[in-house]
Amino acid sequence: MTTRTPAESRALIRYAIVMTALAGLLLWCAYIVRDALLIVYVSVVLAIGFSPIVRIIERQRLGVAKRLPRWLAILILYVAILGTVALVLVLVFPPMVEQARALPAKLSEMFERAQEFLISRGWLKEHLTMREAVERAPGSSGDAVGQVARTAASLAGGIFGIVTILILTFYMLVDSWRLRESALRLFPSRHRARADAASRQVMNKVSAWLGGQMLLAGSIGATSAIGLWALGIPFFYVLALLSALGEMIPIVGPILAAIPAIAIASTVSMKKVLFVVIFFVLQQQLENHILVPKIMSRQVGVSPVTVIVSLLVGGSLLGIVGAILAVPTAAILQVVAGELLAEESQK
Repeated sequence: MTTRTPAESRALIRYAIVMTALAGLLLWCAYIVRDALLIVYVSVVLAIGFSPIVRIIERQRLGVAKRLPRWLAILILYVAILGTVALVLVLVFPPMVEQARALPAKLSEMFERAQEFLISRGWLKEHLTMREAVERAPGSSGDAVGQVARTAASLAGGIFGIVTILILTFYMLVDSWRLRESALRLFPSRHRARADAASRQVMNKVSAWLGGQMLLAGSIGATSAIGLWALGIPFFYVLALLSALGEMIPIVGPILAAIPAIAIASTVSMKKVLFVVIFFVLQQQLENHILVPKIMSRQVGVSPVTVIVSLLVGGSLLGIVGAILAVPTAAILQVVAGELLAEESQK
């Protein structure tokens, strides 16, 4: 057993203090720029997920031996995604607009019925106008102009974030080969082959996760449209679209999407409200306990337990965004942990 000299011990203590301070400084800086880091991480996840699709498009040949440029393959992917969204809107937009125009006329009727119900039960003491109800709502400060300004600022920030993610993802896809090669150089030469295989595995898992999300959203939107139409609920086009969008937001999204359907059903009858509540409860039980775990387990290769736990942890840490990124993050960590454990077992 070797003993250190006092000078060596002091140097080791200084080194530990400096490294601890440096780690603390890096964590503090990361906390300050956490919003920017989150945008970068989302862009990385999307770039990883889209990469196999871009590679397939890129392999298509224009002539005898000429392949598509990578930037053009990425542009084709973007146009295909936006075109699909536009096609869906074209198919559902006319009836959706027709139903949405009639919806505001029902709002006052819904509000009056709700007030009559609350007054008859003794839960409301006086009749309120719509403006008075909004002003007395919990969390309402009465400053309508300020609230509108804050909402507009949040909406503008969200749009800016989405545009930034799309642009950053585009450039990451363009430079993906160089970025990947640079990342592989960080590993010792004897480990680069394993790191390369692990990166390809991560790419396949994240790409499968994106496909699974689209499949879930389409399934929930279609079943919501059929179910609400069968129940005779008005505006089922709008409500089904909200359900599909809500499915993209784990945990709270489906709950928020069900609220408008329940409110509109109350304008028909209380029996319809009961049927709609039962329909959404059954749909969400099927989605939460069968569709999400099974589809994500089959698509991503992550166990149902890992899916549920990752959704809970991600939602607790970062809210809605954390829940959205939970499954691909769990898939990435699963690959990394598998490689680390395999390396330890070989020692």
